[in-house]
Amino acid sequence: MIILASSPALAFSSDDQSRQRHQLIPILATTFDHANNAAGTVAEIQISLEDRDDHGGMVVQFETRPGRFSRTAQVAVLTGILHTARAARLNPDSWSIALTVPYRGVTVYGTSLSAMVGLTVVALAQGEFIKPSRVITGTVGPDGHIGPVSGIALKLQAAHKEQLSRVLVPDEYDVSDGDWDTPFLLHVSPVGTVTRAYRALTDRAFPGQRSKSPG
Repeated sequence: MIILASSPALAFSSDDQSRQRHQLIPILATTFDHANNAAGTVAEIQISLEDRDDHGGMVVQFETRPGRFSRTAQVAVLTGILHTARAARLNPDSWSIALTVPYRGVTVYGTSLSAMVGLTVVALAQGEFIKPSRVITGTVGPDGHIGPVSGIALKLQAAHKEQLSRVLVPDEYDVSDGDWDTPFLLHVSPVGTVTRAYRALTDRAFPGQRSKSPG
């Protein structure tokens, strides 16, 4: 079961570090500048995860203040979390997740944040975190494949301007994107699966690939 909710404030605290975890992560997006030209941008969103004692269903709460997520972004995020959890062989039925846009009056659109959110949620569920200044732009398919997104060139320029150190992009390119150049000193890594993306973002093995200790 999946429960969607909205509220104006974060529902979780960080008192119990073993059960409740939070991370502020970057996301890459496209927007329009003052001259109405397409441009890349780096924003941040807050993700909080509580691992409950019950298994009553995954609860996903999209906060409505200060900013908000569009319906398209909400659906993409929900899909990204479910597909990433499935690939990791994790049961999300005990997860309560809250997502916040920390910018007043801003609405996050699109689907390209879904891989970053899905991978962050899985990391938090394992007591792990995305490394600083690392980000992925892409979607997540039912089999854990990283799907293509548009605006890669603009997003890379924005990442370089904001001094991010490593950007993961889908190894399958959007046909509308054309060629793009890697900005100087920016580490750009094409990835095709959440397994590779997780290792690149956390320096840890993907949960679904870890060997189990003999019982």
